[in-house]
Amino acid sequence: MSDLFDYDAELRLHNELFRAAARVGSHDRVLDIGCGTGQSTRDAARAAVNGSATGVDISGPMLERARQLSDDEGLPNITFQQADAQVHRFPPTHFDLCISRFGTMFFADPVAAFTNIGRALRPGARLVLLVWQDRDRNEWATAIRRTFTDEPATPRGPNPFSLADQTVTEDLLVAAGFANVDFTDVHVPVYYGPDSATAFDAVFRLWEFKDLLADLDATAAEQARRRLRTTLDAHHTDGGVYFDSRAWIVTARR
Repeated sequence: MSDLFDYDAELRLHNELFRAAARVGSHDRVLDIGCGTGQSTRDAARAAVNGSATGVDISGPMLERARQLSDDEGLPNITFQQADAQVHRFPPTHFDLCISRFGTMFFADPVAAFTNIGRALRPGARLVLLVWQDRDRNEWATAIRRTFTDEPATPRGPNPFSLADQTVTEDLLVAAGFANVDFTDVHVPVYYGPDSATAFDAVFRLWEFKDLLADLDATAAEQARRRLRTTLDAHHTDGGVYFDSRAWIVTARR
């Protein structure tokens, strides 16, 4: 079993909508922030046949996998960099499009981070983000968490839902030098595997649930595992294990 959670499988329905929204042109130079194992970067590289795609992430293991997959596909116009997009010195006014599939919610200082990213974009370049809406609109977060604890989530600092509020997100993007900010509702389920056993293993590759389980004693941990199995069984359909989710596609112009 791989130690890496398969976000590409989880987000396969989201990715179709995100790829359509990105509208990568054949000559675009694309910057992909928080690229993970590089699916969105590879999608961009295939579309930008006379351009290029650069994926950036802080995770070495994910980038190693991204490079392997790109080599397997023989994509000549793709590169990956291990870097922190909040502070990395990108080539100024170089990119035509910046995309990010759930890769921008964890910035310690979002305005500074998006300002830094904006410097890498030419005037008029597009920004296309996929971010989660509020936690209580995402069953994958609430239903699974309840199997571990009854305590409400009280996120402090950067977290998966930090860009959920439209007003807050628009204000920070405008402060960072972007305009024409727009939000499109995305309401499709996330996929956790073909069956409950696979989904059970997948959950424990997500950092939040690893941490929650580590906080429990042996008896409570076993009870949580049983509740999780029951929850996953209840979400098992003919097509696999699915949980409801809500996200935003956020678009803006530099």
